[in-house]
Amino acid sequence: MMRPQDERLSVFICTQAVDFRKGMASLAVLVEAQLGLNPFAKSLYVFRNRSATAVKLLYWEHNGFCLWQKRLEQERFCWPKGNGDASGTVVLTVQQLNWLLEGYDINRMTPHKTLDFKSVM
Repeated sequence: MMRPQDERLSVFICTQAVDFRKGMASLAVLVEAQLGLNPFAKSLYVFRNRSATAVKLLYWEHNGFCLWQKRLEQERFCWPKGNGDASGTVVLTVQQLNWLLEGYDINRMTPHKTLDFKSVM
């Protein structure tokens, strides 16, 4: 499983939905131009689609960008609300991000139900 473990990482959650056709380069420009952050920093930048059924994590690793994506088959991610500032981001810990990816509402700490599929068809 590919999940962040380094608690020293900064995690920035983009509070607004983004167009999920965007790839690494477009998301890096969004981090820099719209969020006012450094896409090359030792940080994770987290985005969601409009329906909150998918997330993308963007990060810089030594010599290139990495993009990780998760899509839920049922339910939606419980996205944190912005704190009212102009940045459009919420800062989380790595542990809180992992809880979010597990399906927890990090404001209430309630999980999604676990699904047990036998086939994709």
